[in-house]
Amino acid sequence: MSVPVRVTIKDVAALAGVSKGAVSLAFNHKPGVSDATRERIFAAARELGWAPNQTARSLSGRRADIIGLVLCRPARLLGLEPFYMDFISGIEAVLAERSCSLLLRLVRDVEEEIELYRTWWRSQTIAGAVLVDFRADDPRVPALEAIGLPAVAVGHPSLTGSFPAVWTDDATATAEAVRYLAALGHRRLARVGGPAGFGHSAIRTQAFDATVRELGLEQGTQIATGFDEREGARATRSLLLAANRPTAIVYDNDIMAVAGAGVAAEMGFVVPDDVSLLAWDDSQLCRITHPTLSAMSHDVHHFGAEVARTLFALTEGKHSGSLQVPTPSLTPRGSTAPAPH
Repeated sequence: MSVPVRVTIKDVAALAGVSKGAVSLAFNHKPGVSDATRERIFAAARELGWAPNQTARSLSGRRADIIGLVLCRPARLLGLEPFYMDFISGIEAVLAERSCSLLLRLVRDVEEEIELYRTWWRSQTIAGAVLVDFRADDPRVPALEAIGLPAVAVGHPSLTGSFPAVWTDDATATAEAVRYLAALGHRRLARVGGPAGFGHSAIRTQAFDATVRELGLEQGTQIATGFDEREGARATRSLLLAANRPTAIVYDNDIMAVAGAGVAAEMGFVVPDDVSLLAWDDSQLCRITHPTLSAMSHDVHHFGAEVARTLFALTEGKHSGSLQVPTPSLTPRGSTAPAPH
């Protein structure tokens, strides 16, 4: 019985008319080879049936069963923020049903994100992508539309161009939070939000201001942050030191609300007797604090799963448009109470 000859990187280089180093550069997505040379190398590898490690499936003439997700945020914050842990777990649950994988990368800026997606798509590394943290006039939209990348956008459809969007109604949820606190008698409200450049932050900012005006409350203070606990603590301290301090604070995520509760206790304020706190997302963090945190609740795991299902429907030609998942709804707990007199 004859033993099949093992194809090596040297064989690929010879067929493509390049050096072994060029083949290595191409498959490691490094600069140093032109797009035309890169494609010639990939074609040679496909013809010979050669591939390094997990890229093998993509060289058989079809895309690898891998979904890409690039996050432009610090690794430390990703590890601390419950939202992305639940969101990714929802995506993974759907990928597991299909024996697919998630390729996750953290980058420093949006330009690096765009270039990484270009490289992944050009080299047949991914079948499609999940795009998050949209901004107004987001540069990713025209750049990734131009290369034909199949992608699902997590954000309001007004921000996502031609990409199908999966989104929650942040404006309605924000208005509900303000109305609830106003119904408890609070007249001075504040909001500790996320980055001002994010589209969903802007939507919440506008809805907060509009609802405060509609209800005739005092003008509310809003502070933009980077979503982490240190900035949430700093913003809370600033609000509670103000001469006309708020009697209720809404936070854009759970970790900042937990940090805010710690600052209030440190400063001698009793929650909710002196100040009411309202979180967003409603992870387990909200239920292990004392008092437990009221929150705008939604099923983030389900959100992630719907994003993955929408992406598969898109890649299979079955997608019919954007999808609005259930709006976050109020879950009152111990951190909110009638306004102090």
